[in-house]
Amino acid sequence: MIVGIISDIHENYHNLLKALDAMRERGVEQILCLGDLMNAGIAQVLAHSGIPVFSIWGNNDGDRTNVLRVALAEDSTLTMGDLTYAFCEMGGRNVFLTHYPDLARPMARLQEFDAVFYGHDHRKSLKQIGDCLVVNPGEISSHKTGTATFVLYDTERNQVEFVPVPDAISTRTSYVVEQLPAGYAPVGE
Repeated sequence: MIVGIISDIHENYHNLLKALDAMRERGVEQILCLGDLMNAGIAQVLAHSGIPVFSIWGNNDGDRTNVLRVALAEDSTLTMGDLTYAFCEMGGRNVFLTHYPDLARPMARLQEFDAVFYGHDHRKSLKQIGDCLVVNPGEISSHKTGTATFVLYDTERNQVEFVPVPDAISTRTSYVVEQLPAGYAPVGE
């Protein structure tokens, strides 16, 4: 089974739509979203992507009531979890999802999961703790790192591939970086 893993959309519709196109081209059967949608409009895109989506909450999901309304609509293929983490079974693999990095590593150390996926810090990462993959797919928004990526998770092989979002756009321009106060500088500098 090929699963698309996304995180930190932060209402970048352009990059999300490009990522969904790329996932459809690659035969993704399920999408797991690690939170930070920012608004119900993003939930609407996910709910009508043509691929089933399961999402946990992040710390920037906007109006949760309207996000849930979208997910619960009759024609929606979006399912929202209850928390900022979830336990899943995907293609015969035990998977743990969390928005937060500080929960990912301890869960991986339990050695009860084939893979642990997390977001929040926007930095793509692949580590292995024992037999468990620990993966941050990076950000869809590209506003912190300047790069938009997602992950394809092959459950049969228990392997991931980082995929750059084709024709991604970012609000992290040189002008923005120059103008922001030092405490607000985007990640990665």
